[in-house]
Amino acid sequence: MADPELQLVERRIRSFPDFPTPGVLFRDISPVLKDPASFRAAIGLLARHLKATHGGRIDYIAGLDSRGFLFGPSLAQELGLGCVLIRKRGKLPGPTVWASYALEYGKAELEIQKDALEPGQRVVVVDDLLATGGEGLPAANCCGSKGLVGVGQDLAVHDAGCSLLLSRGCLVARLTPSSLPIPSPTQGLAWSTQSLQPRPTGDLTLPSPGTMHAACELLGRLQAEVLECVSLVELTSLKGREKLAPVPFFSLLQYE
Repeated sequence: MADPELQLVERRIRSFPDFPTPGVLFRDISPVLKDPASFRAAIGLLARHLKATHGGRIDYIAGLDSRGFLFGPSLAQELGLGCVLIRKRGKLPGPTVWASYALEYGKAELEIQKDALEPGQRVVVVDDLLATGGEGLPAANCCGSKGLVGVGQDLAVHDAGCSLLLSRGCLVARLTPSSLPIPSPTQGLAWSTQSLQPRPTGDLTLPSPGTMHAACELLGRLQAEVLECVSLVELTSLKGREKLAPVPFFSLLQYE
């Protein structure tokens, strides 16, 4: 029998057909945040998983900018731990370490304060959802199935004639058989990083894109150990957990 708490969370995930464009099925997590019972259930379920998996080995929860901040502090509080913030670059005071990761059209940057963690401390990374695990990967990775799916602000759009990948409301890939050759994931990564220029000391441009993956690399630069990544929702058809390997990944709810 399904866990009643998990069912409560699942019932609060709303689906909006044809939003933000016709043909898109948008899955909205806002009702989970609005309803105290479902939000409490989500935090409790994540906390119980982490306790069962890691016991008392976790030192900190790391919340990802920005929706990871909604779940990270509450999850840390439930576990009796502190929460550290991984933010978009330019938002944190003091000395920081930052990483640039490639998107299909441009790049994004994350940073963490240098004194946020000590070497050897063990961290769990939390965000609201995992889509591709590498949001900048070409949408050709989604080819082979038709339809459009979305959670939060991330959308994967795939059809035989055109493939799109949108992350946080921005179009990051558009490939059509008539306009561009559809590369393999490896080719796509190489293409994404060709235009990147060297940055000053302290910057790390990652050949593998994606917010959660970049966060793991950033924590590694502080010599912290990433025990696991967790999220409320996972889009399984995009195989994001495979791109995070060997870091373990766990989600409460899975959608194709």
